[in-house]
Amino acid sequence: MSQFKVALLQMIACGNDQAANQAKGEDFCRRASAMGADIALFPEMWNVGYTPVRPWDSSFELWRGSEQWLEGAAKADESLQLSELWQGQAIGRDDPFIAHFQALAKELGMAIAITYLERWDGFPRNSVSIIDRRGEILMTYAKLHTCDWSANEAAITPGDDFSVCTLETNSGEVQVGAMICYDREFPESARILMLKGAEIILTPNGCDLELHRLGQFRARADENIVGVAMANYAGSRMGHSVAYDPIAFDTEGSRDNLVIEAGESEGIYLAIFEMDQIRDYRRCEAWGNSFRRPHRYGAITSTEVKEPFVRVNGMGERYDTTKR
Repeated sequence: MSQFKVALLQMIACGNDQAANQAKGEDFCRRASAMGADIALFPEMWNVGYTPVRPWDSSFELWRGSEQWLEGAAKADESLQLSELWQGQAIGRDDPFIAHFQALAKELGMAIAITYLERWDGFPRNSVSIIDRRGEILMTYAKLHTCDWSANEAAITPGDDFSVCTLETNSGEVQVGAMICYDREFPESARILMLKGAEIILTPNGCDLELHRLGQFRARADENIVGVAMANYAGSRMGHSVAYDPIAFDTEGSRDNLVIEAGESEGIYLAIFEMDQIRDYRRCEAWGNSFRRPHRYGAITSTEVKEPFVRVNGMGERYDTTKR
């Protein structure tokens, strides 16, 4: 296999109008197919445009997860309002919205990573389904690291595992994993996907991507020797859909592993991964799972949280990791 082409669909949603989002998503998928993409990747929770109860303002980023933020903005009743709103908009995997993109994938002969608010027991989930070029759902992943300091995501059910699937393309097979937005800020997410065999990690996103978040994402590619691709919403302080490959060194000694980075405008940004080169690099480099010492990592799985990392959640309660 030579290349794996991921179309990053950087769009502005039509609010929570699912029909309009479906039509716009189809148009972008058709354009991505015409560009030769193997898979089209949507931003996070596309069917409802990741529409919160109310827009987040600048204080959200400044105080998120703190008592000041809860006192000033994220009250428990907002979580209840949101759960009622999102409960009414959640869809199952058999919904016409999903079936539409399954049929479209089959028609175009192109895989689609479609994102949506998934109906679930209790609160819904923030999910992505990987649909292959024959229109079959290979796997569905639900966001595990929900943003529980936010009233918005305190009202959804987190996922419970990471998954990898074998995606067949016209030029060969690729091992594909998925994480969603906040997942990428935890090294464990990409690490588990690498350990499960992922070569490329697809990442739907729904927040601003400033220098530090982009740096974290680049590090996920480096430390796990995987390709990473992220599709974000377009707009002011948003955008910057991005992809990195893991190859840090070439015959000249070093290289920039940025594959592509968008600006803030709407568009389709084609990330082309050179799979033969990535696989050769994975066979010889010292990162990934080559020289790890997992028998020394016991503290990583501890649920104890000490200061200065004690937080309250979007419901105004002291956050307990074991309850989510």
